[in-house]
Amino acid sequence: MDIVVGGGRYGIEAAKYLERNSRSFIVLDTNPECAAVRELGLKSIKGIEEIKREREGGEYFLRGGIEILPDLVLKLNPEYVFPTAPIHVAAEALRVKYGMEPWNEVVDCIAAGLPFRVIVSAGRGSIVVSYNRDHDCLEKCSAPDVCPVTKIRKPCPMHDLVKFAWPNAVVLISQQLEPGLGAIAGKDFAELIEHAEKKEKIVVATACKCHGVITALKS
Repeated sequence: MDIVVGGGRYGIEAAKYLERNSRSFIVLDTNPECAAVRELGLKSIKGIEEIKREREGGEYFLRGGIEILPDLVLKLNPEYVFPTAPIHVAAEALRVKYGMEPWNEVVDCIAAGLPFRVIVSAGRGSIVVSYNRDHDCLEKCSAPDVCPVTKIRKPCPMHDLVKFAWPNAVVLISQQLEPGLGAIAGKDFAELIEHAEKKEKIVVATACKCHGVITALKS
């Protein structure tokens, strides 16, 4: 049972990928009339126990926000989590679950370890990075070693660059499942949730080969 966070355009793309591969999934969104529900005809459920009562897998919708994602991940043990909502899903999940706030003081220290040319924005506890900082990416890009837009070879995957910039960061790798579609391993997401419970301060990042977002949090 995979989890798609967000029922908008990109959530629909993730759900269609899962449909094509005959995988069960649940779409999480605060809007019961989101685009994914309207377009895909998902079965609405009220909680995790309802899924567990089903004898076979299916395609479900659960109304809720980021506050229920940690428990959903820990109880369902998904293979993949698709962070399609327009937020840093992993960081927001930690912030809400553990009552954390942006750790603004460390952001400049993290940025100092990154090449200036990859920094899209920095502030309010987060840094957005990209090898294609100044242009739009191609639709359904396969993320080759040489960026098809900038024509520049990436020195390493962005998730490695982030780890180099701040070695203590927990970096969740967004694995490319098909061109233009990435997902985080469910076990990695679960380990992050459990790891953060013991921390007063944490830096968490989500990154693929080309882009990433780094967020610093403190209790």
